[in-house]
Amino acid sequence: MTQQVGTGSRPSPILSVEARTPAKLGVAVVEGLVNVIVSGELSPGDSLPPELPLSQLFGVSRTVLRESIKRLEEKGLVTVVQGKGTVVQPTRAWTMMDPVVLRSLIAHDKTLGVLDELSIVRARLEAAMAGEAARVRTLPELDVLREILQTMRNTLDEPIAFHVADVAFHEMVMSISGNRLAESIARVLYERARDSARYVGGVSPSIMHKTLLEHAAIFDAIEAADADLSEGAMNTHISDAWQRRRPPDHRGTRSRRKAAGDRSTTARTPRNGIRPT
Repeated sequence: MTQQVGTGSRPSPILSVEARTPAKLGVAVVEGLVNVIVSGELSPGDSLPPELPLSQLFGVSRTVLRESIKRLEEKGLVTVVQGKGTVVQPTRAWTMMDPVVLRSLIAHDKTLGVLDELSIVRARLEAAMAGEAARVRTLPELDVLREILQTMRNTLDEPIAFHVADVAFHEMVMSISGNRLAESIARVLYERARDSARYVGGVSPSIMHKTLLEHAAIFDAIEAADADLSEGAMNTHISDAWQRRRPPDHRGTRSRRKAAGDRSTTARTPRNGIRPT
């Protein structure tokens, strides 16, 4: 809902916040403020409204609000500036891997630029892990990977079971690599991305068959202990799979950056009635 916060004669920002009653009010406040910032209702350099009207807007105490602001600081979205209050930080300061921030970035990704970037990073990480898996894999690990691949073959007419085996294949490759940091980052990226219907896309027999062939190529390269081929096969698979699912009527990362650059050269007008304090 959209609600006006009044502070006398001076206009304050209007924050669009969903009316929710979760068990922990602070969670709702943090998520609401993250969405306000990530969506662009408040831009870098803007100040959040004062404590009293903001706490009234969310229906929480000042104590809950202050704790929520601290969580935003930890995520890199805001900082406290003497004389200006709580100020929104540039996007380069944001902790993009934070689950709440990443989920909001994907949810407000109108051009699919964030999903494009996510797919690039995921492809590079999993490609590196596939290359390492080819170097260190053992025969028992190959047997497990082979069995998963066979499950994918056996479930070509069962999309849900096929998807489960698909995910298991990727997780097994990452596990074989032994790179725990890369595995953790890749898993977070994928888990947040698949919450988006636009990332998951549609399923068809032809897409599933193509996916199977790509996984078979990855397996063959790992079995042959060819690190370069394994890396290339995994990178190609993840990149191509996203392009097959990606809606064709979105501009993407490059156009989004150009548009942002164009906007920065003109005076910014308030969006959705939001006026920075």
